Amino acid sequence: MKDIKLEKVERKPTSQLQDVWKRFRRNKMALFGGMVVVGLILVAIFAPYIATHNYSSQNLTNRLSAPSSEHFFGTDGYGRDVFSRVVWGSRVSLQIGFGAAGIALLIGIILGAIAGYYGGWVDNLIMRFTDIVMSIPALFLALTIISLFGASLVNTMIVIGIIYWTRTCRIVRGEFLSLRNKEFSEAALAIGSGDARIIFRHLLPNAMAPIIVQGTLFIAQVILIESGLSFLGLGAQPPVPSWGNMLTEGYKFLSIAWWIATFPGLAILVMVLFFNLLGDGLRDALDPKQKIA
Repeated sequence: MKDIKLEKVERKPTSQLQDVWKRFRRNKMALFGGMVVVGLILVAIFAPYIATHNYSSQNLTNRLSAPSSEHFFGTDGYGRDVFSRVVWGSRVSLQIGFGAAGIALLIGIILGAIAGYYGGWVDNLIMRFTDIVMSIPALFLALTIISLFGASLVNTMIVIGIIYWTRTCRIVRGEFLSLRNKEFSEAALAIGSGDARIIFRHLLPNAMAPIIVQGTLFIAQVILIESGLSFLGLGAQPPVPSWGNMLTEGYKFLSIAWWIATFPGLAILVMVLFFNLLGDGLRDALDPKQKIA
């Protein structure tokens, strides 16, 4: 019998980023969700070129017109083009989504990192404060603060950010409690690295995976919160178009002009759905326990 030689197949080493990409692209729904999210971001960036009309231009002689070749999504009660307002509304929603998520992540990361790294009474103090904030109904607190300081895009962004940081804080604290006893952390401490260097140079980069996932999912949540506040008249103020205040204007004409509320509602649905799909895909891809086939 002939000797059978087994050839050793050498597999080229891959970076962590390449492994994450391979895991992510296997999830077709997450990949599609990421493509849609990128498309929505591009729509928001190029809104002035995509919109077919000025979002605030009124034409009372053409009010409540059904969708047509001139007005793709019809017109509202003031004769404004609904398609253009939906396109501009994407910019408002994403501005608030990314802005509020950034504020919430910043507060949550700082407090969670301090609590998880130092532990003891510092951890206990920060966690009890976090529990107090979580015990207050978020929507009630948001309505109260916005009523006191006025409704605007900036105020809405700040209020949502300073109310919804608690979950990020808990996630970062848990990661730091686990990482601070690892060998690389003890080695950094042994060579005389300061606390700030250990936190931001060694621990925080290793805790970024759940933070990225939380941020992605939180953007979708913020869009829903902003839409609810705008629906109540405490979000973006007219004439600035927001999907929430478009729903407020549209529900009055729902029986005779369904398109005014339907298209902003569908836009919210698409935005939130695909951000959640992207977040779920990132959560699986960034999990080191996942194996690449």
